[in-house]
Amino acid sequence: MKNITRIALVVSLLSISLTAFADEYSFKVTNNTDTAIKKILVSEDGEEYGYFNIGSGIKPGQTITLVWDSSTNGEACDQYFKAVFANGEESEAAEFNFCESEVALEFE
Repeated sequence: MKNITRIALVVSLLSISLTAFADEYSFKVTNNTDTAIKKILVSEDGEEYGYFNIGSGIKPGQTITLVWDSSTNGEACDQYFKAVFANGEESEAAEFNFCESEVALEFE
């Protein structure tokens, strides 16, 4: 009986977690370069940049999914993005509309 209760609790928690993820805005980032990406910078105005926590980075050939923090929900759909690479170089800023579904960024 205890195992059934545990399974039901896990299933309930999983359902709650999946519902929460449905309300989040996410997008994919692919690194098509031969240098690791160490930071992803983002800006609403193209001048002041914040960053996404990407852990130890995005390896060449790797694709990851990033999720916007709920604190950004009041910001504009159009945002500027750029990457900072392991060698210290930065990509050019590119503007993306994050209100569109299935946004995917590729750094080449």
